[in-house]
Amino acid sequence: MQTVDVVVIGAGPAGTVAASYLKKQGYNVTILEKEKFPRFQIGESLLPCCMEHLDQSGLLEAVKTKNFQKKTGAAFMKGEKRCEFLFSEQFTKGWTWTWQVKRADFDLTLAEATRAKGVDVNFECEVLKVTCSPEVQHIEYKDADGQIHEIRSKFIIDSSGYGRVLPRLFDLSKPSAFSPRGAIFSHLEDKNRNEKTSNNIFVHSFDNNKSWIWAIPFSDGSTSVGIVGDKEKITAMAENGGEAYKNFIREFEDLSGRFKDSELKFEPRHILGYSIGVKKMYGDGFVLSGNSTEFLDPIFSSGVTFATASGLLSAKMTHKHLQGKVVDWENEYEKVIQKGIDVFRSYVSGWYSGDFQTIVFTPLIDNDIKNQICSVLAGYVWDQTNPFVKKHDTILPTLAKVIKMKEKTTEDRP
Repeated sequence: MQTVDVVVIGAGPAGTVAASYLKKQGYNVTILEKEKFPRFQIGESLLPCCMEHLDQSGLLEAVKTKNFQKKTGAAFMKGEKRCEFLFSEQFTKGWTWTWQVKRADFDLTLAEATRAKGVDVNFECEVLKVTCSPEVQHIEYKDADGQIHEIRSKFIIDSSGYGRVLPRLFDLSKPSAFSPRGAIFSHLEDKNRNEKTSNNIFVHSFDNNKSWIWAIPFSDGSTSVGIVGDKEKITAMAENGGEAYKNFIREFEDLSGRFKDSELKFEPRHILGYSIGVKKMYGDGFVLSGNSTEFLDPIFSSGVTFATASGLLSAKMTHKHLQGKVVDWENEYEKVIQKGIDVFRSYVSGWYSGDFQTIVFTPLIDNDIKNQICSVLAGYVWDQTNPFVKKHDTILPTLAKVIKMKEKTTEDRP
């Protein structure tokens, strides 16, 4: 039986950040990944905050060599209304840019860089059984040839993403508080792109804020285009090879014909009911990170940032644990990650309620307020000096109410 210090389940951003950080601390780390890389994944628009996590884990330089599309902000649109956020103007002092990436290339880059550091990265290895205890963890897994193996470790970090290995095996999942939604998407050639549309993610709200479109440009001239809506809408758009999706993105008025004559790089794909929660993020001998914890909604592109943030913090806490120090997993890990999730949860709720749109599309918006919101959109959701982080649960509905009252007063003036 193989014995290592730490087993990381999953070779996505959370797993590679965790494994690379622990390798820097001198641990023997093995990654078990169910899929074969490169593999397609959504979550293609990163946030500036995750650059810090890549840097601390020693993976940033490897990503820089790939010349991914630089992202300097985000633009929200609804009919003729438009609001652009530039990360260079954000309230929090941090990274002012990041990348938009094809996840197949990005995740493979992280995995290869992690392997180059000496981490044992194993693809097509499916975890079948896990037994955990305070001291020793046992994992049984099946390789690509169907052979069964056992591995023993001092600790496990579950970064298995949508696979949610330990939440599934240990019955840790719980339903999301959000309404069931889905997404349908593809990559298209983007002949009508200009410099401005290359440096931003564009988000178009429609259907009374219940649905939206993303457009994420890549460095090779193609663009990811997806539609998010309720499960019934997405299911209907996916029928007949995604014919309704194709027609919609080519004819949607707010896209101004940008993809009218664009060819799809692959047939549309869709996912349903992606939002999910978790009862607990840790236990004897293990911790959860990335989408193994909780996934909210793709509207603010928070997925990869939470993956790298939780991957890095889980690795730091694991390092502390393996040093023989006492780790307060509840306060030092779960509550920290949960604080960031809760901030984005408020903004996701604000998006679908329309409060967020009321705030960003009003001509009355204050620049200081805009810059504070921009920091949230950049992923700096742990900055308690930012009022739009500290008061996240009340500030959006309160501000939206004030704006509506001011706008009504302006309209009523003779």
